[in-house]
Amino acid sequence: LVCVCRLTGTMPRKKVTDVSGNGGMKKKRATGKRKDRDFSSDDEFDFEQENNKKPGRPAAKSGLQPVTVADDVKEKIKLELPKVKGQLLIFGATNWDLIGRKEVPKQQAAFRNLGQNLWGPHRYGCLNDIQVSCVVSGPCAAHSLLMTTEGRLWSWGRNDKGQLGHGDTKRLEAPKVIEGLADQVIVSAACGRNHTLALTGGCGWFYQTDAVLSPAPISYNGQPLVKLACGAEFSMVVDCKGNLYSFGCPEYGQLGHNSDGKFIARAQRIEFDCELIPRRVAIFIEKSKDGQVMPVPNVVVRDVSCGSNHTLVLDSQKRVFSWGFGGYGRLGHTEQKDEMVPRLVKLFDFPGRGAAQIYAGYQCSFAINEMGVLFFWGVTNTSRDSTMYPKAVQDLCGWKVRSLACGKSSIIIAADESTISWGPAPTFGELGYGDSKPKSSTTAQEVKTLDGIYVEQVVMGYAHSLVIARQDAQQEQEKLKKLPEYNPRTI
Repeated sequence: LVCVCRLTGTMPRKKVTDVSGNGGMKKKRATGKRKDRDFSSDDEFDFEQENNKKPGRPAAKSGLQPVTVADDVKEKIKLELPKVKGQLLIFGATNWDLIGRKEVPKQQAAFRNLGQNLWGPHRYGCLNDIQVSCVVSGPCAAHSLLMTTEGRLWSWGRNDKGQLGHGDTKRLEAPKVIEGLADQVIVSAACGRNHTLALTGGCGWFYQTDAVLSPAPISYNGQPLVKLACGAEFSMVVDCKGNLYSFGCPEYGQLGHNSDGKFIARAQRIEFDCELIPRRVAIFIEKSKDGQVMPVPNVVVRDVSCGSNHTLVLDSQKRVFSWGFGGYGRLGHTEQKDEMVPRLVKLFDFPGRGAAQIYAGYQCSFAINEMGVLFFWGVTNTSRDSTMYPKAVQDLCGWKVRSLACGKSSIIIAADESTISWGPAPTFGELGYGDSKPKSSTTAQEVKTLDGIYVEQVVMGYAHSLVIARQDAQQEQEKLKKLPEYNPRTI
């Protein structure tokens, strides 16, 4: 029975924001003890109240126990490993402690000069004989995971919160097997900013909120889980019945529980009460042009994807819902308002126009519709205008996209026989164009360094790219051998 989700790293019990009286910089830090309150996973959503609500009125608080389903009514399912297999390639920033920061933190000073920007694709020397079936990172992550064809999980990169799952906080320059999961077959995984989720088979459930340095099961005993996703400081999981559960930081409503978890604790201190265990997302809505809110019944979730502070889901009727932080139009509702519960994205709610795939970037969103057309909304370059609702990506009309990934501001796509990328400056090699080529591009460009190499999957972290390259044929193997080998220096 495949039903266990494990977590490493840290998500805050309570997120605290100090607000200066003159509207200056906000500092955020995790601190404090969580107030004892119960939450229920099935709140009544008052649509009349929602339609008449004044801006800023806080949502009512409510009550929650760990999700539990009796063993005799649990579905018996078996999740398969991804069918892909190939060689892992990496390009982009590999100074893991510097990514997204102005300088390396003092406690990581010994690693200051480790890692480099790889401007083109490289093979990891330590993985030459390893068949990789899946690779994982995320737009907020400076760490990565890979799964082998046997279901073993490896991790590497930044580790200051224990997100690599090796029982310590030591950064890793190259992939290493997570020994705590060596006896498990891992079928899926996800990376947040400082935490990691992995989906595996059969054991009990447990969850801790302080830094978890080794894999530990989360507090959930419901129907088997089949999908998972991580935002910066929150997580989403989907069970085999299509129910969606969330936990973590609720600051912009990204958990979907009709609240941002905000309360005033003391003068000048706004605090956000984090959900410590998975809680079912019970309400899905649509809004009319005049702002009236209506419930959307019978939502069976098939896929979920998280940006830094927003979430997308795809349901069994090919509808797309989005919620969380609304800045730069990333929710696709033609406005920049935060959404506290999943809201229908209208464009995909028409016969023949439904969505087939969804992808959330750091500040943007993508979907591929039934006809294979790629749509984009939000922003990758904050100095340019935002796209406030889904628009077809004209540069990629006619391409059949099989894999897409977003970094902080860069995009990479595997389509037909090509790999395509783009992103504004500054970049760090994650576009893969090569040493002597332009470092950035505001329009989609083919990655010529991967010509003749068939890419099965693309993944991006905050500023690095990972691809699985097919190596079935002799010609493919020879092409890969010509790529430079990356053997990072270690301490």
